[in-house]
Amino acid sequence: MKFWITLCTIMASAMLMQSSAGASDSVGVRRFPAPSRERGIDLDVTVWYPAQPGGDTVTLGDTALFIGTSAMRDAPICSGKFPLILLSHGAGLAGTPQALSWIATPLARQGFIVAAPTHPGNTGPNRSAAETMKLWLRPADLTATLDTTEKNAFFRDHLEQAKVGVLGLSMGGNTALAIAGARVDPKLLAAYCDTDLLNASLCDWVRHSGVDLHAMDLRLAGRDNRDERVHFAMAIDPAPTDVLEAKSLAGIRIPVAIVNLGQPGKIPVTADASGIAKAIANASYATIEDASHYSMFAECKPGAPGIIASEQIGDPVCDDGGGRSRGEIHARLIDMATAAFNRALKTDP
Repeated sequence: MKFWITLCTIMASAMLMQSSAGASDSVGVRRFPAPSRERGIDLDVTVWYPAQPGGDTVTLGDTALFIGTSAMRDAPICSGKFPLILLSHGAGLAGTPQALSWIATPLARQGFIVAAPTHPGNTGPNRSAAETMKLWLRPADLTATLDTTEKNAFFRDHLEQAKVGVLGLSMGGNTALAIAGARVDPKLLAAYCDTDLLNASLCDWVRHSGVDLHAMDLRLAGRDNRDERVHFAMAIDPAPTDVLEAKSLAGIRIPVAIVNLGQPGKIPVTADASGIAKAIANASYATIEDASHYSMFAECKPGAPGIIASEQIGDPVCDDGGGRSRGEIHARLIDMATAAFNRALKTDP
């Protein structure tokens, strides 16, 4: 066992110095269903993990717009036990676990198991405005993922007990805060699309889909979705932040790290979490000023801007804040996430 732990550590260190194609050799990826009693279906869960050599090379998150990231499908897992990071994706173009391979893969390379469910109705051909706005279901998806991962025959003996964290980006950031103890205020959610000042793109889609948030059944929206097994949360550009109940933020007991993308004062109001961080007792807050909300998307392919124009996508998904490239911004986010989860989940209390 010690041999394989040492070998995997050496491989992980060595791969960091190689090209991206070679670096993925130390990361395995598997998918499995996670039963969701509340959804009434099985969630599609993708898991990245430290791996021994083997498996088939696959590229996750590769689309006409975005460059994918390689990993080894069904590779043998490294011996030993590893902390678990639950990963929550956003909605829209980047709303899949595979779209976050750019950050999940390096976290697995650093010795974490990273498990991400596909939040039903939030993306793809079955995308639904009504399901997307049911924010209170998303943290329950993470809990169902955790339940199943703990019992999964492949992973259960490799999970380090009581070492569970959560990472969320965009709407997934809202989810990360929710599983830490933040609650949705049903009145604020109902009024979210009364104006375009908060999120014009999302609310235009909601209205064109015929969804009236005031008419939606919000009786469960304000429930407590806290999962006591989660000991650390990190949220990158969480959105929407302006539907969260202020009192619930003060009740969050675990450490929280929040990162906003953009210059203070220019961050979209619905993603500006500076006030959220101040309301949480044990929270850190940082910004990456030369980034944008779209910097959490994978790197764009050379032809992506032309596709965006021809397809009238509308959102400038290939634009960052000017200055560093998206790859450099990703490297910064990966460093921040790695350091945060190392402190929270690999340091003895």
